[in-house]
Amino acid sequence: MSASTPTLYDWLGGIAALERLTGRFYERVRDNAILAPVFAHMDGEHPQHVAAFLAEVLGGPAEYSAAHGGHPHMIRQHLDRHLSQVQRREWVALLLDTADELALPGDPEFRSALVGYLEWGSRLAVLNSQSGAQVDADAPMPRWGWGEVKGPYIPGV
Repeated sequence: MSASTPTLYDWLGGIAALERLTGRFYERVRDNAILAPVFAHMDGEHPQHVAAFLAEVLGGPAEYSAAHGGHPHMIRQHLDRHLSQVQRREWVALLLDTADELALPGDPEFRSALVGYLEWGSRLAVLNSQSGAQVDADAPMPRWGWGEVKGPYIPGV
């Protein structure tokens, strides 16, 4: 990618757009029979934390890592929650529907990259929510771009 190519973070409108997205999404979660139980105990800052995490993943500032400890912290949030594929699919679908509701960019290139991350990240969340999952303290923060393959993260390698 050239230096003039915007990050996914910049393309979607930065932290303000992500905070609108996560704020509205979690409002909608409350009325969603599949997701409401998963987030029933979330605190009022949860949407902002998710927005900061997504910002960093999509090429924005590393504020989530600075404030919370990066990807290992996010993994810890999913341990022993026993998330299901039904819940994962509903989470992705509702988030994308909310992005449409808020008129986030709908161009195919951006949406392909966003869907790619949401699919990958939500599948990782399900894996990390199962019994026996462990946190690798050195797990790097994912960095998502316009379709570049970064290679798999292999713990210990």
